[in-house]
Amino acid sequence: MTGTKTVNGDISRGVLDIDALKKLSRTLLKSLRADEADARKRLKEHHPKAANRKAADFKVSDAQQILARENGFISWPEMKTHIDQMVLTEQQIATGWMTVPDTPGTLHIRCGSDIRNNLELAGFKGHFQEFADPFCQGPVPDVPLPVLMQQRADFIASAYDLDPEQTQNRQHEEYSALMAAGDYRHIVLWFEHDSYDQLILAFLLDFFGALRLPAKVELICINSVPDVDKFTGLGQLTPDQLRWTWENTRAPIGDSHYDLGRKVWKAVRAANPADLATFAKSASATRPIGLMAKALQRHLAELPASHNDLSLTQQLILEILAEAGPLTAIRVFGRLMRDKEPLPFLGDIMLWHVLADMMTVTDGAEPPFSVDDTTLPWPERTLTLTETGSQIMRGDKRFFEIYRGTRWVGGVKISADPACPHWDIARKVVV
Repeated sequence: MTGTKTVNGDISRGVLDIDALKKLSRTLLKSLRADEADARKRLKEHHPKAANRKAADFKVSDAQQILARENGFISWPEMKTHIDQMVLTEQQIATGWMTVPDTPGTLHIRCGSDIRNNLELAGFKGHFQEFADPFCQGPVPDVPLPVLMQQRADFIASAYDLDPEQTQNRQHEEYSALMAAGDYRHIVLWFEHDSYDQLILAFLLDFFGALRLPAKVELICINSVPDVDKFTGLGQLTPDQLRWTWENTRAPIGDSHYDLGRKVWKAVRAANPADLATFAKSASATRPIGLMAKALQRHLAELPASHNDLSLTQQLILEILAEAGPLTAIRVFGRLMRDKEPLPFLGDIMLWHVLADMMTVTDGAEPPFSVDDTTLPWPERTLTLTETGSQIMRGDKRFFEIYRGTRWVGGVKISADPACPHWDIARKVVV
């Protein structure tokens, strides 16, 4: 529904190979004993206890410790055990000789279809249900659920240029599937760390908490996986990595999770974002879902900035055009995901909606960027930063001086209204 969050070829899985790592450790040991600056820097960062040793005293175990820490492990033995487990799982999947991790009575819920096929390849037998209403974009007001469903369907069809009837039917199917979740004995929620996932997770926790499901409900909620370089989502993971994630990160959901979801979902829908900002700032890793606070802060950064009225996404788009433009929209998307966005959450067609909204300006006013050919599909259109866009980006001009569109950040309606809530980037507060 909302496109992909990654760019092919830019973000991929790194594969750990124990023999290759042994060779790297010997090479690193030579560099340590030669007292090379880069090796010393890696030593200080990942093995500080050994930083004061003489170069001649380093052992291969020191180099191995550095490599283990660089790959997200506490020690070399822990990394080797992980690699051995992954190799075994991969062999079992390839030969078909593997235990079934779940049962046909398990319901797997994910905010997209990106892991559906790999779950099957990994031997999972439960039912997969996609629920992908992108609450990180468009209106999420505090209204009864049937009204919200209709408003969301209308927005999705309009913003992403989808067939209204098909969108309505899909919304109905996905929400109805949630209402029937009580038919399953075991429910597992598969989520990651960005605002796209975390807002949907908050909704599901609120929704299932109200249903008081008799089923066992568990959560997989991660922001990294060993041997995955620059983790951006579960869709990156291979079948063996999904098995590892299932076995090592799955946790039961209890009353504290449901309570968190209820509070967050209420704050997300509020017309005033002050409560959400307070909650996001006070939330920490000690809460049931430590990743949610950072995602909420990123969500709040989509409010207009106090110094120039731009959301963070809008600001980053203009910065990309200033640094590397003119660029096609698809290349802007690639740079945004790869280089600029601190917590990637937008799909490609979601970005096209952002670009179109930024062009909604007063008649005769110069927009923040120009578009060469509006008859082309958005990915092929070339964008060029204008002088007005440059001034707004630097904070010398305010976007609301020309903006005549309407957008939403949860329950907050954004327009060129002086009373519109803004986000102070430095202080991370609503003003």
